[in-house]
Amino acid sequence: MAPLRSSVVATTAALLASISNVDAAAVPRNGDWHGPHGWPGWNPHWQTTTTAVSTVIVTTNVSPTTVYTTPGVPITSSKIASPTSIASSDIPTYPSPEVPTTTSTMTSPTSESPSAWTTSPASVAPTTSSATPPPSYSSSTTTSTAPISTPSGTTPSVIRGVNLGGWLVLEKWLNSDLFSETDALDQYHFDQSPNALSKLQNHWDTFITEDDIRQIADIGINTLRIPIGYWAYDNSNTPYITGADTYMEKAIGWARKYSLKVLVDLHGAPGSQNGFDSSGSTDQVAWQTGDNMDKTISVLETMAQKYGAQEYADVVWGLELVNEPLGWSPNNFTLSQIWSQKAYAAVKAKATNPDLTIFMHDSFQKPEYWTDTVNEVNGNDATFDTSRFALDTHLYQNQVESDSELDQSQHIAKACEWANTDLLGRESSVPVVVGEFSAATNICANPDGTTVAGFTCTDSGCQCASNVWIEDWEAPLIEATRKFLEAQLDVFEHSSMGWIIWTWNGPGGWGLRSMSKYGIIGNQVTDRKYPGQCQSYF
Repeated sequence: MAPLRSSVVATTAALLASISNVDAAAVPRNGDWHGPHGWPGWNPHWQTTTTAVSTVIVTTNVSPTTVYTTPGVPITSSKIASPTSIASSDIPTYPSPEVPTTTSTMTSPTSESPSAWTTSPASVAPTTSSATPPPSYSSSTTTSTAPISTPSGTTPSVIRGVNLGGWLVLEKWLNSDLFSETDALDQYHFDQSPNALSKLQNHWDTFITEDDIRQIADIGINTLRIPIGYWAYDNSNTPYITGADTYMEKAIGWARKYSLKVLVDLHGAPGSQNGFDSSGSTDQVAWQTGDNMDKTISVLETMAQKYGAQEYADVVWGLELVNEPLGWSPNNFTLSQIWSQKAYAAVKAKATNPDLTIFMHDSFQKPEYWTDTVNEVNGNDATFDTSRFALDTHLYQNQVESDSELDQSQHIAKACEWANTDLLGRESSVPVVVGEFSAATNICANPDGTTVAGFTCTDSGCQCASNVWIEDWEAPLIEATRKFLEAQLDVFEHSSMGWIIWTWNGPGGWGLRSMSKYGIIGNQVTDRKYPGQCQSYF
């Protein structure tokens, strides 16, 4: 991030709190904007949905002091075409509020102050790094030392997972072919387009198949996180098409066949919890209005009664209450915390599997802001292994302009630092899983193995991750990406419950299937070609 001026930061946070009843501390952590599944630098999503995101943030009527930029890219037939250079006039913008890094202790909310907090400065050393050394292109590998085996019916000792993103909840940037004949931006509008039902059924039948699950198991993945929208269980008074739950059932059966665990993820909630297309609708953020939060609990009860039953206990070990609810206006962060406790109790009352772990996304706040909430549910004597209420955090390095100013060694250093800044460690009583991340960074790799930040480079033979198809990547770009990915995996396995990469079917550093095929990850996800990169941070 660019240096933040404390006076501007304090004013911005105060205005956010006074104007929109949002916690002054409850704004994007470290000032970072963690968008849905990263909203990658080359993602065409930004060409068509910038307005929706602006609406989410700018409803506070506070002009952000910094505007971050993300390059837009045109869609062509079945692929996302990435330009070799992008003019500044072609780069859409989205706001990210500048906020101080603080620690926070939650106090009991009152009717006069629904979001009562005390804050104190936190001292976090900035991440620095040296220039990227030329990578070794040796084919030798080592193996992660974290345990692999998972007894039937239990949580994996270390979660090594993949999301099945873009399958049961549509995202235009992942499903460009499906959206090619409509101007819909999200599933809410797609489901109202001509022939939507037949298109959806074909998509559900082909985007993820049993063979995908077999391949996933073959490379050592032990967990599937499967996003699904509330409308699969209750589409009353909506245009959403039902039927996705049938494919959830198929996926659970495939997972059982190949000895995988499943985390069922409520990715889209009534009213939209964030205004992202991954919630189903970009029209508004209205999850905390009307009866939408109660309706969400009703849907979760339906899901818990089914997937939390003993007959599913050998496969479904987790249920996520809601994905990526905003932790700032128009949502109220404290209200989300209170709701999570109510939702947890409702789910546990319906589930007959006592070992079912319930996850809540952290609302883009640091996990320590959740410590009191989680400990109150789990009990103060709970441990990392006995807790059944856990957090889901999403960590990307292509969210803001500052991410595009890092070379790969700096990306790796930032990933290593997450062990101390964004994860609580396995000794904590608050379990955290990294439920989304990717290998995607906006870097270019030179033939000698050095890397430069950004989207363009001048050296002969240089390749940029943002504008070269993964099947055309040369060794320097492959190795630079692998080093970054392995560093992340080591941090997540050491300092959290584990990891669930976004996603299986995705382009470039967003697709585990492609990364496995082209050598960006080993034959097994436990293989390490570059071990110990973050050891000094542990």
